[in-house]
Amino acid sequence: MSVVDKSSEPKHQHFLIYKPYGFLSQFVPETRKSKPLLGQLYEFPEKTMAIGRLDHDSEGLLLLTTDGMQSHLIRSKTIEKEYYVQVDGEVSQAQLAKLRQGVEIGISGGKYLTLPCKVELLIHEPNLPARGKKIRDPRHGPTNWLSVTIDEGKNRQVRKMTAAVGLPTLRLVRVRIGAIHLKQMQPGEVIPVTGFAIDTEHR
Repeated sequence: MSVVDKSSEPKHQHFLIYKPYGFLSQFVPETRKSKPLLGQLYEFPEKTMAIGRLDHDSEGLLLLTTDGMQSHLIRSKTIEKEYYVQVDGEVSQAQLAKLRQGVEIGISGGKYLTLPCKVELLIHEPNLPARGKKIRDPRHGPTNWLSVTIDEGKNRQVRKMTAAVGLPTLRLVRVRIGAIHLKQMQPGEVIPVTGFAIDTEHR
């Protein structure tokens, strides 16, 4: 019987990145989209995968790994994801209550009721890097920032949630996954890490 020396097997590699606005959360280009890809930010090893996605017009914290088991764990509903969301218009308590309770959004041609979640109106604008592309002219009316924390991840879910209560999203930045925070990272920054200190301490 042969014995496999596991010490010689390559260790998995993990990365934190600040996905910039306009990038696709993938490495393989799409025929109909000529958007920049993650591989343009860093020389990632083979078999690196993004854990979940951010839309091309969303920004912020994205985790990458060569470990499929880690990817499966972090994408599960046991891990919170927090977003700072700039919305168009004034925000009422009734709108906040609807978002917290769950709203009906469209998913894959059908209707889906989002799970209860945490939503707070931010008193001060968060300290985030400039997006680069102008959001819109402030003369068009007021904007506000929300903190939205969910533990699910349907396609464009947060944008659809705010639109459902009459608050179109102007900018969306993911700032936390579990206990991992975006902190002072800058768009396009890549940080290699030894592993992900993911837990459910905020639940």
